[in-house]
Amino acid sequence: MKIIFRQSWTRILTIVPLFLLIFASKTLAHHAMAGQTPDNFWNGFLSGLAHPVIGLDHLAFVVASGLIAVGMEQGLLIPIAFAIATLIGTGIHLQGINLLFPEGIVALSVVIFGVILTLKKGLQNHSNLYTIALATLAMIAGIFHGYAYGESIIGARVAALVAYLIGFTVIQLAIASGAFFLGSVIKEKLAKQATLISKLIGLAIMAIGTTFLVGIK
Repeated sequence: MKIIFRQSWTRILTIVPLFLLIFASKTLAHHAMAGQTPDNFWNGFLSGLAHPVIGLDHLAFVVASGLIAVGMEQGLLIPIAFAIATLIGTGIHLQGINLLFPEGIVALSVVIFGVILTLKKGLQNHSNLYTIALATLAMIAGIFHGYAYGESIIGARVAALVAYLIGFTVIQLAIASGAFFLGSVIKEKLAKQATLISKLIGLAIMAIGTTFLVGIK
C-alpha cells in the first residue's frame, strides 16, 4: 500500500510542474481585474492575491523559494526575505524610479532558483551562511518582482494600494509555506524519491523562467 501511495504521489508531483509549463504564457503575467486599476479595498486585495498566482514566472519563483527552504536552518527566511523585498520593489515603482531590465531579471531569477533547486541534494540541511546567501538573492529578486507588481496598482487610491500590498504579501507567504510543507512531506514520506522529485520540479521551474526570458522583446 505504501509503495502504491508513493508511486501515485511521485507521478502527481512530476506531472503538475510540467502541466504548468505547458500554460506558461506572458499573457498570464501582468494584470488581474481584467487589467483595470483597483478602485477600492476589496478589489485591491483581490488583485494583490491574484497577481503572484496568474503570473507564472512569479508563482514559479515563490514555489521554488519554499521548496529550497526545506531542510535548511531557518530556511523560511528565504521566502520571507523575498516577500518583504517585493513590498520595497512595488514602492520603488510607485515612486517613479525606473529599474533596468525588470522583466529580464525577473525571468532570470526564476531560472537561477530553478537551478538551485535542481542541484539541491535531496532537500538536505545547509549552513546558516548558505541560508543567508540565498535569502539575499531572494531579496534582490524580490525587488524586481515587486517592481513588476507595482505596474498594476499605479494611480490607485490609498485604500486599494494598501489592500493590494497586503494581498500579494499574504498569498506569497501562503504559497511558499505550502511548498515548504509539501517539500517537508516529500522529504519524510518519499525519502528515496525526494532527490528526483526536487530535480524534476527544479527543471520545470528553470524551463518556465527560460520561456519568459526568451519571450522578452
